[in-house]
Amino acid sequence: MATDPNLQTLKVDYKRNPMMPWPFAISRVKRETEDTFTLELQPTGDLEEFQFQPGQFNMLYVYGVGEIPISISGDPLNPRLLVHTTRAVGVVTKAMDKLKRGDTIGVRGPFGKPWPIETAIGQDVVFVAGGIGLAPLLYLAENLPDAQQRVNWIYGAAGEKDLTLRERVSAVGKSVSFTTLDGSFGIKGTVMAALNDLGGETKPLVYACGPKPMLAALWNWMEPLGLRGQFSLENRMGCGVGACLGCVLPRRGQEGYLRVCYEGPVFEADEVCLD
Repeated sequence: MATDPNLQTLKVDYKRNPMMPWPFAISRVKRETEDTFTLELQPTGDLEEFQFQPGQFNMLYVYGVGEIPISISGDPLNPRLLVHTTRAVGVVTKAMDKLKRGDTIGVRGPFGKPWPIETAIGQDVVFVAGGIGLAPLLYLAENLPDAQQRVNWIYGAAGEKDLTLRERVSAVGKSVSFTTLDGSFGIKGTVMAALNDLGGETKPLVYACGPKPMLAALWNWMEPLGLRGQFSLENRMGCGVGACLGCVLPRRGQEGYLRVCYEGPVFEADEVCLD
């Protein structure tokens, strides 16, 4: 894969120019499934640190192809290592899938509002992930501050081959349910098929990331039970700064719109209209 020669000598005041990608070297490529992969990135040039928080995202730029928003799934305590897991489904991600160790990729960010980890202290938690929406939830789950709380995981995908990072999910969930649309693993159906036994008297917090129909159905289940939580709308992000208006969604129960890039991607579940 060709590398942008301008990225190698880029000298900019990064914090003053969020639209300019910074060069990062690919230090590792890990194959998760047939079409899903993880890139580990480290900064080059003058950028010494890259502070981020769980739930934020970066715009990753492939020279000659374009850029795409992808949530960060690495450790904020190690800001010199960025971790991004994605699926090769579009022009940019398919080009990204061809990159190898030592190649250079452009990074803009970090952008967005992080997960409110502090709200989970002492609370029972339900994590609901659909497909590649698992990645931005994992660090949050692995770093919950109260080990005594009950952590439930519901993770769904099209089939068994699409269930990525299953070992990490099983390691952090006291109760884990897998669902597949084709019934090849776990419960047959969507994630909603595994929600029947949740809710109850404990009123767990719900943290979710996945396709819009999944989040809409999840909210319709949560609302009558009086459950609270946060949704990551990472798949609605556009330019990273809310300028292109490709990320707007209606506000629930009031006039106006939300810009996912600028005000998200993490929102209170009752804040955004997904219907």
